[in-house]
Parts: sequence; structure tokens; C-alpha cells
Amino acid sequence: MRRQFSSYAIGALSLAALASVPAQAADNAAIKEKAAVCSGCHGENGVSQTENIPSLAGQPDQFIQWQLVFFRAGSRKNEQMQPIVEELTNEDIRNLGAYFSQLTPPKGPEDGDPDLSKKGAQVAAGRRCASCHTDSFAGTKGVARLAGQREEYLVKALRDYKAGQRVGGGVAAMADVAYHMSDEEITAVSHYLTHLK
Repeated sequence: MRRQFSSYAIGALSLAALASVPAQAADNAAIKEKAAVCSGCHGENGVSQTENIPSLAGQPDQFIQWQLVFFRAGSRKNEQMQPIVEELTNEDIRNLGAYFSQLTPPKGPEDGDPDLSKKGAQVAAGRRCASCHTDSFAGTKGVARLAGQREEYLVKALRDYKAGQRVGGGVAAMADVAYHMSDEEITAVSHYLTHLK
């Protein structure tokens, strides 16, 4: 528990340091080179074509920065991400946040199961998802964009929150919300959000 707390404390201090300097639009060759490393998994222009790998395009700047800091501090774990984030400076993290936030977000695919989407919309309303993720589910500041995200990734993320394997920022609202969701609700809301136009 003490180790987990210190990871959070390190992450919080890193976030405070990042927040003190405004993010710049990242269009120089150096940041594009760093972002190119990300495209191997997260897809060309930040739109993932790989199962269980999220799209980064159009994610809010601060959200991307926070996730990179969580990975770097060790409070969020992933074998592929760890060696990459260890090499990132605070400036790199600010630039990557700005870069990916300015890319065009993925468009939701055609919905082959509108009834499941209708159930998912009811779950999203009942769980008050829009109160943090905004009415359009485009996210804001440190809160993720959900609209158009890969469906199986959303299912995985919610299951990880529910199982306590993933932490969020702030007061860890996601773990609270996901903990009370049934598997059917997770499936339905993920389907709805992926196909949201």
C-alpha cells in the first residue's frame, strides 16, 4: 500500500510540474519523430487498428499527459509502455499531449446492433458518464474521449477499473463507477460509445 501511495505521490508531483508550463502545438520534427514511435501500436495519425490498443487522436491534451505520467511513475502498468515512457522528459510529455490532441479523432464505425447501443445509452445515462466525459463524450482536460474509441479496448478498460487493476486521476471515480457495473452493462456502454457519431 505504501509503495502504491508513493507512486501516486510521484505522479501527482509530476503532473504539477507539467501543469505549470503551457503545452505548445507540437509540429516540429523532433516531436513527430517521438510520436512516430507511438504509431507502431496506436496507429497512423493516432487511430488504432490493433485490438486492445486505444486510439490517441483527439484525446484531450491533459488526459494524454496524465496517462504518460502514470505510466512513467509506475502507477499504471503496461509492459510495452514502460520502456518507452521511461525515456520521456516532461517536455516530451507536454508535446505529445498537444500533438495527439490536435489530430482528427476516429469516426465510429457503422452500428450493426442499434438495440445494444440503445441499452448502452441507457447505461451511460444511468451511470452519469456525461458528467465527466461531456455530453458528446469527447472528453475534456484530464478526462478521456470515449466517442469512437475501440470497443474491445473500452470493455478492457472498464473491466480493469472494476478489478482494481487500473487507476484513474483525481478521486478515482472510474473505479467506483465500474465496480458497480455488470458485464452486460460494460458490453452495452462500450458498444454505444464506439459507434457514437
